[in-house]
Amino acid sequence: MLKVYNTLTREKEEFKPIKDNKVCMYSCGPTVYNYAHIGNLRTYIFMDILRRVLKYDGYKIKGVMNITDVGHLMSDADDGEDKMAKASREQQKSPYEIAEYYTGVFFDDLKKLNIGKPEIIAKATDHIQDMIKYVQALLDKGYAYEIDDGIYFDISKFPEYGKLSRLKLDDQQAGARVDVNSQKRHPADFAVWKKAEPNHIMQWPSPWGMGYPGWHIECSAMSRKYLGEIFDLHTGGVDHIPVHHENEIAQNEALTGCKTVNYWMHGEFMLVNNGKMSKSLGNTYRISQLEEMGYSAMDFRYFCLNAHYRKKLNFTFEGMDGAKVSYARLLSALYDHKISNATTDPTVLAKYKKEFCDAIDDDINIPMALGVLWKMVKEPKSKDVYAMALDFDKVLGLSLDQAAPMQSEQESAPQDVFDLAEQRKQAKADKNYALADSLREQIAQKGYAILDTKDGYKLNKN
Repeated sequence: MLKVYNTLTREKEEFKPIKDNKVCMYSCGPTVYNYAHIGNLRTYIFMDILRRVLKYDGYKIKGVMNITDVGHLMSDADDGEDKMAKASREQQKSPYEIAEYYTGVFFDDLKKLNIGKPEIIAKATDHIQDMIKYVQALLDKGYAYEIDDGIYFDISKFPEYGKLSRLKLDDQQAGARVDVNSQKRHPADFAVWKKAEPNHIMQWPSPWGMGYPGWHIECSAMSRKYLGEIFDLHTGGVDHIPVHHENEIAQNEALTGCKTVNYWMHGEFMLVNNGKMSKSLGNTYRISQLEEMGYSAMDFRYFCLNAHYRKKLNFTFEGMDGAKVSYARLLSALYDHKISNATTDPTVLAKYKKEFCDAIDDDINIPMALGVLWKMVKEPKSKDVYAMALDFDKVLGLSLDQAAPMQSEQESAPQDVFDLAEQRKQAKADKNYALADSLREQIAQKGYAILDTKDGYKLNKN
């Protein structure tokens, strides 16, 4: 019996889809104005694992993921430039060229990470008319109002506003939001449609003049179009809880008059050196950058699977080194089972299967499931253990069919690389982690990966 943590109720609940064997699921996708960093990608690994667990448990999935290629402003306070328009101006390309390029890179990263694509990929710019109809319906029902710069949702008409984030509006500071637009009835009222300036690069005709959609209306309109008024499951990152998903709920339930999503699930933040990871701070990494440093996409996926999706995960290169070594050891151990002709007692395998299923059905407890796998691979060598590991990999997505012996000998490296490695060792001893990271990158640029071990470090040629 699958149980999941529902953000809306703050409780673990038995998962009961509306239709017995089919799950309708919406996942918030990327705003394709820049590269997705590894913190973003952790959320999509969570989405993928959840989908894999549902399929493993016998459900069919109708999944939708949006591609936000218009409407996401630089600030959640409905001010600033559209992120796509800003990227277009800075990179001197059309918004559509920007979107096409970064969407392509995003899906390349998903493929490297064994993240399956949802059944429906919905681009915002392909659904403008659906959004206009949604906005008009909110106006007709009295939940939205028009002012000089757009159409806004009136949160005073929706008394349950704040029920997902548990924020009390009376306690929030109006601050800059009031200064930005004094015509708003409440500082937390949010835009469902923005009227465009004549020179705005992305705009469409509407009953309210030329304009473009608000960010939040996109997901409401597209989820309703493909999944209906009421559907099972909505996922995203925890950063979506207080604004984006809160606003989706308000729009959805105002329009339909009922609860529209039964389970809300959110993946936690990835930190970097115990601090916030963000593009604005310049401390993000992309999968391609990790690959240049000698890590594989599977090393990163394995790193992520060692933390529960509802726990913050602190990214460090020491952690990545550990993940790389552990993943290689796992593949090596499985290789020994793969080439064995021996068998294992079916009752022993059944015990591991039950433990694995119990773990994944307990709110997607993948760290516990990995522990079951590791315990199983310590059994006497057997082709049956390898086969069961491949069965588990339907959930884990770690390409365990690539099992191979672990390289045991350290490759020779030139003196200048050893010198950098020794400098990094001293920097770590001095707790100068910024310098240590810089030295690691210099080593990677010379074609070597450095792996920390209990005895010091190893240098392997990329």
